[in-house]
Amino acid sequence: MDHHVTSGNPVPDRTPKRVRHEIRVRSLDVARVCRIAPNMVRVTLTGEELRGFASVGFDDHLKMFFPGPGRTVPDLPIVGPKGIEMPEGVARPIARDYTPRRYDPVANELDIDFAIHEDGPATQWAVNVKVGDRAWIGGPRGSFVVPFAFDWHLLIGDETALPAIARRLEELPAGSRVVVVAEVENAANELELASDADVTVVWVHRGERAAGEPVGFMEALEGLQWLSGDYHAWISCESLVAKDLRTYLIDNRGANPKWMRASGYWRRGAAGMHDHFDE
Repeated sequence: MDHHVTSGNPVPDRTPKRVRHEIRVRSLDVARVCRIAPNMVRVTLTGEELRGFASVGFDDHLKMFFPGPGRTVPDLPIVGPKGIEMPEGVARPIARDYTPRRYDPVANELDIDFAIHEDGPATQWAVNVKVGDRAWIGGPRGSFVVPFAFDWHLLIGDETALPAIARRLEELPAGSRVVVVAEVENAANELELASDADVTVVWVHRGERAAGEPVGFMEALEGLQWLSGDYHAWISCESLVAKDLRTYLIDNRGANPKWMRASGYWRRGAAGMHDHFDE
């Protein structure tokens, strides 16, 4: 099927679809651990409680729960009338949002990729976890499904966005055109990005520059050979940078605010933050 839009054809439906999922908290087992890049660890989870897991949006996020200091098991939330909530009198556990990188219902496996970019509880868990350890997840609550029917797609993000970017590239059909602008520390942290689509990848190397600054992204976008036609822009990186990039695309690159999804996957100086800037 040709997803490109040509004159004379009816405009395809480009409305994102929201899908709700049954909310569950799952206790799982670590099946594999693989360092896929110097700053990226892939953890594969399995277990009977994984069956029935659902994730249909490439940038879905689930919550992972981590034991606090001196603990081996976190106090887990329960599913109540208002969704995931804590039992009365029980403090919330340490929780962070992650993209379901790959779910295989036949093998009953779930891959989660951890960007090693801060010395927090999630990073400590990811760099020390071993096969046979336990892991705890909740959700996803729902999915935001972005249609394929654009002339081209623009995906922008740093290490924290690479799992979602890689998943989107694998899901886009042949004939799609995609431009990726991805920032990593250096060339050693570039990932192999598989896709049937026609993909152009621009790697931005941060080097000694601190993470969470817009300059590398801006330089890359200014240097792009811009494709013609209607495009969907997806941005995920540090929160203020994502907001700046969204504004830049609208003001300078003709981006339609209705065809954008901009998220702050993290925020400088804050822990466990996840912001959205969509209209």
